[in-house]
Amino acid sequence: MPRSLIAGGHADYVLPPAEMPAYLIAYAAQAFGKRSRPVAPSASTEDALTKICILLRDKTRHDFSQYKESTLRRRIERRMALHRIDRQGDYVGYLRQDPAEIEALFSDLLIGVTNFFRDPDAFAALEEEVIPRLFFGKPAGATVRVWVCGCSTGEEAYSIAILLREHLETLKQAYTIQVFATDIDPRAIEQARTGLYPSSISADVSAARLARFFSEDPQGGYRVQKVVRDLLVFSEQDLVQDPPFSRMDLISCRNLLIYLNGDLQARLIALFHYALSPNGVLFLGNSETVGEVPALFAPLNRKWKLYSRLERPRGAFVPTSVMREPPPASTGDQQPLPHAAAGLTKGKLDLRALTEQALLRHGDPVGILVNGRGEILHIYGRTGQYLEPAPGDAAMNVFAMAREGLRRDLTTALHRAVTHREPVRRPGLGVKTNGDFSRVDLTVRPEQTHLDGSLLTDFYLIVLETATPEPTASATAGAAPTSGDGDCEQNARIAELELELRAKDDYLQSTREEMETSNEELKSTNEEMQSVNEEIQSTNEELETSKEELQSVNEELATVNAELQTKVADLSRANNDMNNLLAGTGVATLFVDHQLRITRFTPTATRLIKLIAADIGRPVGDIVSNLVDYTDLTDDVQSVLSDLLPREHEVQTRQGAWFLMRIGPYRTLENVIEGAVITFVDISERKRSEDAVRAARAFAEAIVDAVREPLVVLDADLRVVSANRAFYRHFRLNEAETRDRLLFTLSHHRWDIPALRDRLQEIQAQGGSFEDFSLEQDFPDIGARSLRLNARRIDPGEGQTGMILLALEDVTSPPPPGSPEPTDAPTPEARP
Repeated sequence: MPRSLIAGGHADYVLPPAEMPAYLIAYAAQAFGKRSRPVAPSASTEDALTKICILLRDKTRHDFSQYKESTLRRRIERRMALHRIDRQGDYVGYLRQDPAEIEALFSDLLIGVTNFFRDPDAFAALEEEVIPRLFFGKPAGATVRVWVCGCSTGEEAYSIAILLREHLETLKQAYTIQVFATDIDPRAIEQARTGLYPSSISADVSAARLARFFSEDPQGGYRVQKVVRDLLVFSEQDLVQDPPFSRMDLISCRNLLIYLNGDLQARLIALFHYALSPNGVLFLGNSETVGEVPALFAPLNRKWKLYSRLERPRGAFVPTSVMREPPPASTGDQQPLPHAAAGLTKGKLDLRALTEQALLRHGDPVGILVNGRGEILHIYGRTGQYLEPAPGDAAMNVFAMAREGLRRDLTTALHRAVTHREPVRRPGLGVKTNGDFSRVDLTVRPEQTHLDGSLLTDFYLIVLETATPEPTASATAGAAPTSGDGDCEQNARIAELELELRAKDDYLQSTREEMETSNEELKSTNEEMQSVNEEIQSTNEELETSKEELQSVNEELATVNAELQTKVADLSRANNDMNNLLAGTGVATLFVDHQLRITRFTPTATRLIKLIAADIGRPVGDIVSNLVDYTDLTDDVQSVLSDLLPREHEVQTRQGAWFLMRIGPYRTLENVIEGAVITFVDISERKRSEDAVRAARAFAEAIVDAVREPLVVLDADLRVVSANRAFYRHFRLNEAETRDRLLFTLSHHRWDIPALRDRLQEIQAQGGSFEDFSLEQDFPDIGARSLRLNARRIDPGEGQTGMILLALEDVTSPPPPGSPEPTDAPTPEARP
C-alpha cells in the first residue's frame, strides 16, 4: 500500500518513520492551532487570494474566483501547512516557483466525496416520484436525457443510470437512455470511465443490484456491467465557463453549489433552467436550494430537494455560460481603473477645464458636463432657454431640469451614448421657452480624462445650439406658380411629420431597449436578492440554533451559578464559623506556607508575635517575637514540614506568661501538606499551680523530716513513695533501697505481715484509717521491736490515686541496765 501511494504521487511527504512525528506535530500545530477565532481578511490576503486564483486559471484554465472564500482559504491553508508556509504572500511565490504545487492545490480544491446511492432516502424519493415521470408521455423510441453535473468518480451517475434501467425493464415500450456525466477533474472522469470500484461499495449497493449490474473483477473489486456502462457518457466540463447541455429531462447537481458563492449559485440555477426541457426535474443536495424562485422552479419534494422546471417569462436571458466577465489576464500588481463617478470631487479634478477643452475641440458654444446618471458636473455658457429648475426639492439632474420638448430626446440620447460609447445627435428639436417653441440641435458626446494615472470615462458632454433654419419650399421655387404652393406646404408638413414619427420610433426603440435592459438588471437583482434571502434564511436558522444552544448554555450557567452561590454561602458560613471558633477559643494561631510566609493569624497571636494585617505574606522569621529565650521557631517549622512530626515547646513571654507552643503540618481534605499551623495555648495558670504544688510539697517534706517519729508514704500499690529521716535512721535503711519498693519487701521482708497487708489494702480500697496496730518483729541490725502503727489514706485530688501515710511508734521496753547499746545505723543518703 505505501509503495502504491508513492508511485501514484499521492503522498505529501515520503519520510523515514523516525522523522514522521515531528512533521505531524508541525502540521497539526499550523493547520489546527490558529482557528480559535475568525479574523476579517486583510487587503494583503485578499490580493494573495486573487493572485492564487489567477495562477490556477492560467495553469488549469479553471477559474476559482467565484468559489466560496472560506473553502478556498481552508484548502490553501492546508497546502501551506504541508509546506510550513505562514503567509499567503509567500505561498504565491512558492506557486510561481513550483508549477507542480499548482496542480496539487487544484487537486485539493476538487473535493470528490461521493458514493453509490448517497442519501438512500433521497434516491428512494427520486426513484418513486421522478423516474416514472421522465418516461411518462414520451413516444416509443424517445430519448430520456439526464445530466449529472460534478459527477466526480461516477458513483452517483451510475446510481441514476441503474434506477433508469430498472424502470425501463418494467415498461412495455422501448426508450433510449442517455446520461451525460461531467466533472472538472480529468482524473476523476478517467476513473469513472473505467467503472471499476472497490469491494467496499457492497455497503451502499444492495446484493441484488450487485449481482445484476456489477461483475467481480479478477484484480479485486466490482466493475460496472456493459448494460449500464453503455447508458453513460463521461466528459470533462467546467460549469462556470463551458456551454451547458440542453433539452435535459433530469439534471442532478448534488453537493456542488455549497462550494460556490451566492452569485454563481444563482447563475447556475438559471443555467439549469435553460438546460432543462419543459417539466424537467432538478435534483440537488440536501444542503442546497434553488432559492424561492417561483418563475424558475417549483418544489416536488422539499425535503429531498427535487424541483420541477417552470416556464421562464418571455424575453428572459438565455445563458451560454455563467461567466459575467473574464478575470484579469496577469498576476501583476496593477490596480483596476476606478469608475469616474466614484469619489469624484472638484478638488481633485478640474471639471471646468475638462468642459472647456471638450467644447473648444468642436467649437460648441454651450455645454453641460454630466455623468452616466445625468447628474450635472459643470455648466458652460447660458443654458436658461434649455434648462430650468424643477419644482420641489433642489436637484442637479439634467433630466429633471430639461425644458418641455427636450427631456425625452435628451434621455434617449444620453442612454445611447452611455450604452454604445459613441456620439449621438438629435437635430431640430422643438424646445418650449416662454410659451414659444425654438429649434435646437442636441449632441451628446462621451468624454474621458486621466487622474493620478487612472483613466476616468464616466463623462458625457451635452451640447445645445440653436438650429439653422432650413429654406422653405416657396423660397427655393423662385417664381413657381402659386397654384403649387398648397402642395409644397403639404409635402413639407408630411416630411415634418415623418421626421417626428421616425424620432418617436427611435425613442420607442430606445425605451424598449432600456426597458429590456432594466428588466434584465431587475431579474439579476431579484436573483441576487433571492440568493441573499436564502443566505439570510440559512443564517437565521443558524442563529436560531445558536440561540437554542445559548439558551441551553445559559440554563447550565444558571445552574452552575446557583451551585456556586450555594458553595459561596457555605464557604462564607464555614469561614465565619472558623473565625468565631478561633476567636472564641482564645488560642493564638498562626498559619504559614511552605516558604514560611504568614498566610493568616488570629488576633490573640499578636500578644506573642508583633503582627499587623500588612504582615500577611511576610516570612515568619522576619517578625519580632515577644518570647523569651526561644529563637528556634523557623528551624522547628522547617523540621515539621520536613518530617511531618508535630513539635511542642513551653515558651514564656517577656511579661511572664507561659504558653504551650504546638507546631503541626497543615493538611487539606485531600491530605496535601500546604504549610504549617502554630498554636499557643496559655498554660500560665497551670504553671502557677505546679509551682504552688512544688512549694507545698517541699514544705510538707520539710515538716515530715522534722517529725521524730518514723513516717512512710505509700502509693496505691503500697510501694514507698517517700520516708522521713527518722524512718531511715530507726530501721537502718537508706533512700536508695527504700523508695519505689514494696513495703513488705523492706528489711528482708520483715514487714510482710498478712494482717498488716490486709489492713493497708482495706483502707486503700475503702478509705478511712486505722490506729494502734501493734506489731512485734525482729528487724535486722536493730533486733526485736514492738511497734504501734497508725495509717490514713490521703486523697490528693480528683483523677489521682490515693496514698497512705503510715506512722510508726516504737514502744519497745528499754533494755536492762548494763546491756550493750545497739550500734548506730548508717546515716541515710540525702534526698535531692
